[in-house]
Amino acid sequence: MDLVTFGEAMVRLTPPNSRRIEQTSSFDAHVGGGELNVAVAAARLGASSRWVSRLPQNELGRMIANRAREQGVDLQIDWTADDARAGIYFAELGAAPRASSVLYDRSHSAISRVSTGMIDWKVAFGGARWFHVSGITPALGDSVAKVTREALVAAKSAGLTVSYDLNYRGKLWSPEKARAVQEPLMEYVDVLITTEEDTRVVFGIGESANSYERLSAEPYDQVARMLADRFKFDAVAVTLRENPLVLVNNWSAILVAGGELHRAPRYEVEIVDRIGAGDAFSGGLITARLENCGWDEALRLATATSALKHSIPGDFCLVTRAEVDRLLRGASLRVSR
Repeated sequence: MDLVTFGEAMVRLTPPNSRRIEQTSSFDAHVGGGELNVAVAAARLGASSRWVSRLPQNELGRMIANRAREQGVDLQIDWTADDARAGIYFAELGAAPRASSVLYDRSHSAISRVSTGMIDWKVAFGGARWFHVSGITPALGDSVAKVTREALVAAKSAGLTVSYDLNYRGKLWSPEKARAVQEPLMEYVDVLITTEEDTRVVFGIGESANSYERLSAEPYDQVARMLADRFKFDAVAVTLRENPLVLVNNWSAILVAGGELHRAPRYEVEIVDRIGAGDAFSGGLITARLENCGWDEALRLATATSALKHSIPGDFCLVTRAEVDRLLRGASLRVSR
């Protein structure tokens, strides 16, 4: 495998037509989770990817595994007894002035009971060049945080490049706990991927934006440089979302590597489903770097990939490399015939 990721995936239930959970009589079912979404995006763009996780040996566990396999992702799963559970989450898709929201039902899931020594990282990383994990995984519990560290140490020992998406989730842990757990992990990270908000919440770097209707790249250039200096990262990527409306956003990113600032184009995106857009960015960035692209080209491919994700229902970025390349060339919005 070129890429290995580690984390939880869940079954997602979404009321159709922007209905509220309490009023719907049906749900659209999807599968998703930060690290699996990254593996899928990379596989769709041409990288070989493997997802490492823990699932219950029941219908929901098999559903998650099958959806991953459908997208060409290789699996290394620790299957548990069928009385264990898969996480579920409900995603309510809003429209201005009502924001979208997520309700988790993931406590005591199979992966939350993982412990050090359960996963054979030597097998998982065999032949791989890159390892990716996000801040969601250690947030699932103390034992999962220990396994995350175990994975990071093993990846560095095996000579892999390591990327980490900060991915703060306030419904999983407090900023204080997130900082205490994750700061010691940063010594194993080569590439940090974060947002304009997460670094302030977790590491106290940067100031709160007065408005997310319009963002300037300059303050986040300084944030990225401060992160790189503090934790000795090779590169720091910051995605920038301007959201004057729930369903119309501007999407861009910056990246600092070797002291040099790289800026991506800004895309106006009409949002069908924004969940998984950050993971699509990670998948695009990783794939480009695995292809030995420079940081500027990698940032452009990552941003275009994630811009397209906004137009696709579900967590997975179901795009082709040709579609991304067309957008990079300035694709028309006319019907493709």
